[in-house]
Amino acid sequence: MALRYRITGRNNSIGKNNKQYIMQAVHKGVVNSESISAHISRATSLSETDVLAVLHALASQMERHLEDGRIVDLDYIGRFKIGFKGKAKDRPEDLSVQKDIQSFHINYQPSVKLKRKLKAGIPTYKEGSRRG
Repeated sequence: MALRYRITGRNNSIGKNNKQYIMQAVHKGVVNSESISAHISRATSLSETDVLAVLHALASQMERHLEDGRIVDLDYIGRFKIGFKGKAKDRPEDLSVQKDIQSFHINYQPSVKLKRKLKAGIPTYKEGSRRG
């Protein structure tokens, strides 16, 4: 398996505004829980319904623990934690949760195994080529 990419031109808005080129990953589609549960079901003794039930329970438990300020560590997948973007103020007493927290997000840190795989590199091929 290899990751497809394309070359895209972008205008550099800083400096002389000359065009620069970057490589962008091109995704082949979305894999949903039903598809993943079918693959897991074929590879294990669990039914698709059992796998979906576990995924549903996992999502519910992750949400609960993340909202409670815990880091969720799914050993082979990675770690998840909630973070937020906020405004800065000159004095700490001027900060307000309602006014100064702008948005919440999830921080994801891949597992050590996945980090090593990414560091080693993933095979790639150019969009439109015969490889892939």
